Amino acid sequence: MTVAQQDLETYRRELTGYCYRMLGSAFEADDAVQETMLRAWKNADSFEGRSSVRSWLYRIATNVCLDALRGEKRRALPMDLGPSSPPVEALLRPWPAEDCWVTPIPDAKVLPEHGDPAEIAAVRDSVRLAFVTALQHLPARQRAALILCEVLRLPATEAAQVLDSSVASVNSALQRARATLAELPDEQRPASVDQDNAELLARYVDAFCRYDMKALLALIREDAVMTMPPFEMWVRGNADITAWMMEPTPSQCAGSVMMPTGANGVPGWGQYKPDPDGGYEPWALQVPEVSGGKLSRLTFFLNTPALFPLFGLPPHVD
Repeated sequence: MTVAQQDLETYRRELTGYCYRMLGSAFEADDAVQETMLRAWKNADSFEGRSSVRSWLYRIATNVCLDALRGEKRRALPMDLGPSSPPVEALLRPWPAEDCWVTPIPDAKVLPEHGDPAEIAAVRDSVRLAFVTALQHLPARQRAALILCEVLRLPATEAAQVLDSSVASVNSALQRARATLAELPDEQRPASVDQDNAELLARYVDAFCRYDMKALLALIREDAVMTMPPFEMWVRGNADITAWMMEPTPSQCAGSVMMPTGANGVPGWGQYKPDPDGGYEPWALQVPEVSGGKLSRLTFFLNTPALFPLFGLPPHVD
């Protein structure tokens, strides 16, 4: 049985989603999928059809990801590395390792173009930053077992084939993975998010661009968290978040413009702050989450030039 290249391309988006959940990086996920496609294409003539093309590709992708994760490399967000900080700019310092952070991914790379709305909603939920970051707490093979069985809904027998393991080992890995996730602190555990939040997010964008702290305070939950990779500092609570925004450097975001995009299954924005030379310069990719009718997480990926091209955002706004 031969496999055509177009057959492989059919699975690119879902493979990208799988590799992203495994690796926590949009850029590493792209590389892993490219390597998966290359290995599959080189070995297409030897595919005997004993499993589906999909399972065969997931087996290759799993091996690629497990190779990349050797040495217990783990990406994170700031709340995974230490306690929250007071909203004082003097405490701000970057984490020394540039590749330690979970990075966002464009919806266009992982969401199906067509399909059942309920299935698309499930994919959105499974690429949210909070969920992908929580997965990084798991050892690589437990992570793979959980994604294969609980996100992709593969039967344990098929997951065992993908992992070159036994059904008993897969079930054991699942049990340990669930126990680890259940023990995570609240700020590290993914919570359910509101789906119908367009009006709230429009009010947030308006208040942020006007830098109206009173309006923002009313839109953010009292227990919300705000992170700002590549900085390790994070703040908790609407009072501290709005106080932080008024510190000298953050206050330079006043008068920003926001360009919409889709990131990690939720609406996101490219934030452009005023450029002293004219117009607006890229500053942060904002990925918010809404829960209980208010903003529960604000993740600002700051000053990361590679992200704006990845999301199709312009390098400057006039």
